[in-house]
Amino acid sequence: MTGEKDTLTKSFMEKRDVFADAFNFLIYGGRKVIRPEALQPLDTTAIAAPYGAGSAQMPVQKIRDVFKAWVIKRDEEAAYLLLGIENQSEIHYAMPARNMLYDAIQYSMQVDEAAKSHRRDKSLSGVTAGEFLSGFHKTDRLIPVVTLVIFFGANEWDGPTSLHEMMAVSHSDVLQYVPDYRINLITPAALTQDDADKLTSDLKEVLLFIKCSKDKEQLRKLIAADPKFKTIDRETANVIRTVTGSSIHINQNEEVVDMCKAIEDIRQEGIEQGIEQGIEQGIEQGIEQGIEQGIEQGIEQGIEQGIFGTVSILRSLAFSKEQIIEKIADTFHLSREKAEGYVIACES
Repeated sequence: MTGEKDTLTKSFMEKRDVFADAFNFLIYGGRKVIRPEALQPLDTTAIAAPYGAGSAQMPVQKIRDVFKAWVIKRDEEAAYLLLGIENQSEIHYAMPARNMLYDAIQYSMQVDEAAKSHRRDKSLSGVTAGEFLSGFHKTDRLIPVVTLVIFFGANEWDGPTSLHEMMAVSHSDVLQYVPDYRINLITPAALTQDDADKLTSDLKEVLLFIKCSKDKEQLRKLIAADPKFKTIDRETANVIRTVTGSSIHINQNEEVVDMCKAIEDIRQEGIEQGIEQGIEQGIEQGIEQGIEQGIEQGIEQGIEQGIFGTVSILRSLAFSKEQIIEKIADTFHLSREKAEGYVIACES
């Protein structure tokens, strides 16, 4: 199931509108600064972009879940920002170290690409010894890398969010000399309604559904209050069903899904199953009770027949009525009154 979650969430976050929405939320508080059409996917194709001097190339990225370049055009000049998303269906307790490595590799690749670009352009004349050794000129610049972690789970993120939290020592005297690395993190559990309202893509519905997935009443209220759940994209519905383990039925031949109806169908099925189980349990309990009552009645009837038989035998042996009462009371552990009642009943 983890593999299916990874596949679906990666495909979902690769959608430009969802990707842009996530970073507009992170960087700009929901303002629509990053436009989906300005995002260029980075996979096996390099995109030309200046580092600062010369015509250095943007490196190829093959590691991250989703990686795109944001091209910012201002006054006929282009600036670039590298944006990466790491989807997590489970809490990763080494996320700061992992993301730091990804970013460091990316910066290292940029430096290497800058050096290769300078060698291709034969722009080594006039450089200083330091520039020659590093391959990175004083006027070269790196493209910023921003990595965002999105947790597709309902639990609170209890893993570290910074490199310092992973350290075996907590002394500030030491840690002040250890560069920290903090992760950018979005988790459904920490998402407030005000935060969610800053999102405009289907990412909002996905995160809110996950947040309420463990509380049926809150989930019902959420779906009833958000009209978008009535016409949600099928791919989004598949993500919701898979990451939450929900039993929502999704018609894969339809482009949109009415989540309100899907949830109501689940609720109705639960009611019907409850009624069926109740009937079955009632029948089983009735049978058990019937058997127990039958046994009890059989025992009582057997005792009565035994008493009546004993009374008849004692009479044939010419025992007096008083002797028979005493004998019945003693043999069957009855009170004198009850024993007398049996004797009288035999006489009638």
